[in-house]
Amino acid sequence: MIISGKELAAELKGKMAADVVKYTEQYGRPPHLVVILVGEDPASVSYVTGKAKDSLEVGFRNTTIRKPETISEEELVALVEELNDDPEVDGILVQLPLPKHISESKIIATISHEKDVDGFHPMNVAALWQKQGGVVACTPKGVIELLDKAGVEIEGKRAVVIGRSNIVGLPVSKLLLDRNATVTIAHSRTKNLAEITRSAEILVVAIGKPKFVTADMVSEGVVIMDVGVNRDPATGKLCGDVDFEGCKEKASVITPVPGGCGPMTRCCLMENTIECYLNLMNKRNK
Repeated sequence: MIISGKELAAELKGKMAADVVKYTEQYGRPPHLVVILVGEDPASVSYVTGKAKDSLEVGFRNTTIRKPETISEEELVALVEELNDDPEVDGILVQLPLPKHISESKIIATISHEKDVDGFHPMNVAALWQKQGGVVACTPKGVIELLDKAGVEIEGKRAVVIGRSNIVGLPVSKLLLDRNATVTIAHSRTKNLAEITRSAEILVVAIGKPKFVTADMVSEGVVIMDVGVNRDPATGKLCGDVDFEGCKEKASVITPVPGGCGPMTRCCLMENTIECYLNLMNKRNK
């Protein structure tokens, strides 16, 4: 089964759009997502354009603030703090990566955890590990929703996650653990990695290395969630961390790139924006 993130995202966004109409009537305005784009990186521009398109489809108010690559860290911090204090803003996203002279961790920590739609703020990361709620990072959340949509039973399964970042690897591992999977976390230089991946019933790959996982590294019937987005050095086309053509012959479920986890990441951003909006509205109306 090849899982289409596009189809599930379209279905979920349709439901969200209907909900946003009701919320707008109830609270007097729709959710408002602000995205800050620093510089002109083509991939970042494309991502931000896609997020604006999704926002409009769901019925949000979307504001994109574009700043030059030369903006200082202090100026960016001041901008984020201003948005934190704005009662008309429900979600704040600073598009990564940022220029090297700006600390990404500092900017992430500056965003109010109540408006952190990416789920990267230290308080939201801690809340996930301590089972205290909080905003869940978009891509890991999307991976779990895709597994559920495909009817994959997570409980009791052996899951291997290649990748250790706070953006994908660690949070998706925690979400799998919370669903009672047995999880092994590895990285691209793990010794005897192929032996580990062949033991996986669910394999999640998020390392940013084109076609890194090949067919000889997986077992028959494995469920593969490919989170990577790369350029194939041979063709220049988008590809994942998994050799899709080789691995799809052995996998029972697999996500393509593009069209798999990517659309769900953006869809979960919309879900997180609604979550932040409702939390803030309920807090103000108490």
